[in-house]
Amino acid sequence: MSGLPIISADARMAEPRSDKGVIFGKSGIGKTSLLHTVGAATTLFFDLEAGDLAVEGWPGDTIRPRTWDECRDFAVFIGGPNPALRDDQYYSQAHYDAVVQKFGDPSLLAKYRTIFVDSITVAGRLCFQWCKGQPQAFSEKSGKPDIRGAYGLHGQEMIAWITHLQHTRGKNVWFVGILDEKTDDFSRRYFAPQIEGAKTGLELPGIVDQVITMTEIRPEEGPSYRAFICHTLNPWGYPAKDRSGRLEMIEEPHLGRLMEKIHQPVKPAAERLSFERPEKVTEAAPAAGAPDSLQQQ
Repeated sequence: MSGLPIISADARMAEPRSDKGVIFGKSGIGKTSLLHTVGAATTLFFDLEAGDLAVEGWPGDTIRPRTWDECRDFAVFIGGPNPALRDDQYYSQAHYDAVVQKFGDPSLLAKYRTIFVDSITVAGRLCFQWCKGQPQAFSEKSGKPDIRGAYGLHGQEMIAWITHLQHTRGKNVWFVGILDEKTDDFSRRYFAPQIEGAKTGLELPGIVDQVITMTEIRPEEGPSYRAFICHTLNPWGYPAKDRSGRLEMIEEPHLGRLMEKIHQPVKPAAERLSFERPEKVTEAAPAAGAPDSLQQQ
């Protein structure tokens, strides 16, 4: 009789570490060029943008899926099967077996340590195009297209795809995507990922380990420079998260060195976590552009 499948602390800490993250930034900031900062021999470029002019001369390997079916096939080939799924579902053992028959021996991927997906924005478009042709995208009564059904299916498909890649053991998976700057009804500026539908953009930060914004910093003196914003609490309101606890709020825009820092030995929890409340707490002022009722309180 087998025992309770508990993973000991020593066994868990001895497991090889990998990180999953997303890097957002405006168009032209240099997201795709980050490929030049990672090891070409151990990186697989998941090229959805067909915008590899930025990495001309980069000597690494590339795959170029053109459809949502191909995106799912590559995801299960990279991440392996999900034992919780039925054989008639994507990412199941049956799906994995069919993809292995199509692509060959999965050991072909053993040399790759990092999967660089460019971009999640285009993946969302391919997914939505596929969703618009599915039965859920049509009204059961009239048979006419139902855009709400298409968006609902799109959210489910994208989250399943991202989650499957998130569970890939032993490989770093980094998505890049476009970051839009928007204004709400009160003329307040905020940032949001450029992805079809709302569900993916809202849930993605809770799935991956790292959320990084690649942006331009303009100091009061001196020239502007590019940087990674890595902390949720940042003065610009950029989307960011550091699950590793090893990064500073501002890091240099070098993905290779960022991953090295994430994989460094972790500091004791008492040194990197603070649960204390400041001795003196002042009431925060309302955000700029807030309703008059809030500003008068």
